[in-house]
Amino acid sequence: MSHHRSSRAAIGLASLAVLAAATLTACDPGADTDADAAIPEVPAALSEQKLDWAACPAPSAAQGGGEKPEDLPDGTKWQCATMKAPLDYAKPDGRTIDLALIRARAAKDSGEERLGSLVFNFGGPGGAGVPTLPLMAGEDYLELHKRYDLVSFDPRGVGDSAGVKCLDDKAMDAWLAQDSTPDDAAEEKALTAGVSAYARACESNSGAVLKHVGTQEAARDLDLMRQVLGDEKLNYFGISYGTQLGGVYAHLFPKNVGRTVFDAVVDPTSDTVAAGLGQTKGFEGALQNFLEDCVKQDECFFEGEDPAQGEKQIAELLRSLDAEPMPPKKGAYNKRPMTQGQATTGIIAALYSKESWPVLSGVLEDARKGESTGLMWLSDAYSERDDDGTYSAANSAQTAVSCADNKDRFTAEDVRRRLPEFRKASPVFGDTIAWMLLACTDWPVDGHASTVDVKADGAGPVLVIGNTGDPATPYEGAEKMADALGEGVGVHLTVDDEGHGTYAVDKCLTKIVDKYLLDGAVPKNDTVCS
Repeated sequence: MSHHRSSRAAIGLASLAVLAAATLTACDPGADTDADAAIPEVPAALSEQKLDWAACPAPSAAQGGGEKPEDLPDGTKWQCATMKAPLDYAKPDGRTIDLALIRARAAKDSGEERLGSLVFNFGGPGGAGVPTLPLMAGEDYLELHKRYDLVSFDPRGVGDSAGVKCLDDKAMDAWLAQDSTPDDAAEEKALTAGVSAYARACESNSGAVLKHVGTQEAARDLDLMRQVLGDEKLNYFGISYGTQLGGVYAHLFPKNVGRTVFDAVVDPTSDTVAAGLGQTKGFEGALQNFLEDCVKQDECFFEGEDPAQGEKQIAELLRSLDAEPMPPKKGAYNKRPMTQGQATTGIIAALYSKESWPVLSGVLEDARKGESTGLMWLSDAYSERDDDGTYSAANSAQTAVSCADNKDRFTAEDVRRRLPEFRKASPVFGDTIAWMLLACTDWPVDGHASTVDVKADGAGPVLVIGNTGDPATPYEGAEKMADALGEGVGVHLTVDDEGHGTYAVDKCLTKIVDKYLLDGAVPKNDTVCS
């Protein structure tokens, strides 16, 4: 469990006006400190492979299901292919895995020169890029499409790229409904037993790939993709966890870095505890901003002018659900009782973007009256659960990638010791996010490191965008990333707004990014859009 959700969650919520390019990692994964160790060359059979592009099918269950991608507004059709990559880059001649790719060729009649491919990662870890790119592109990426092939992929361990599978759908329902904020020894024992059982299930169902799904390997996949797509340099757009993947790529292959943008930036210097505390404060800040806005609206779920009243009501709702889950209403699509954990996830999902604040107020009003449908729908969309109870592979993949990256492992005692700090950061979210520190406990594979090495001397300029009101990847992370990339590499940009992800949401920022990606115009460091 984690709170850097893949952008698929945001898209699922988009029909409820959630416009975030969302993404979330709870274990803030780290790159291998030994990253520069010599890795053998990939054989020509892989680096020179020809991809068999064809019309895209509907997304698979592992990718989250749904309809075949619609053509872009200019009529361009989406094409899909699979690329072979080594399972283990230390043994490049050994077993291979198939990585799922999608592209829309650059617009033929734009009259402008094609610049190559622009590869997107929308985050997670665990977010499948193949179904997400067509949902994100629409009108928003048409300007970029004039000169670039728009490309995305399911990273290794995700979706249709050797996707990690841990639990079946029924077991996943039970896993997400468990009490994730234990109040006594018996509840604590149940939670730690559940974490261990989850890890064992992942090992028994996906053991062969678990060692090889980390960000290091995914970055090497990106460079293989660059070669196979025929690009001299990698032009790249990373969102949320995608910024971490991009940072590791820049560190490993600085000379291959083309025009690169990081939006909603992960702090590479944070260890797991610091990252968890940062998110706790971030979601608490977003909650406060939502409550302050709520009292100014015609309708708000609580009465009066004091936002503290609203927070008190939410805390009371969650406490009551901790004692006894809310039964579903007859005839509602959801047949499961709503637990404290599911309600908390639903609230967090809606805090990704201020466009979803009115929805959040409405579902909290419903919950106050004993109606759980709205909050459960938000929670399900965030967890990538379809109405028929089918889950995508996102949750399993997120844990697998995070735990392959991150070497930090915690005990229940460690969490108890840190609870006061997390509760101080947020009375509503503190307990939930603190207990997530157990996510990699008993994981069958060791992690690489506690923080991420992104130093990229010699790389071209990378735009690093921080949003002051980002709850999931707090603003400070962008500054830390820009510094860590190195002088002359990280170009720090600020957007003074709410939400997770800024491109195509903030006009000023979008214009700056387009000028850079299309014309190579590098903005001034520390430019602010407000």
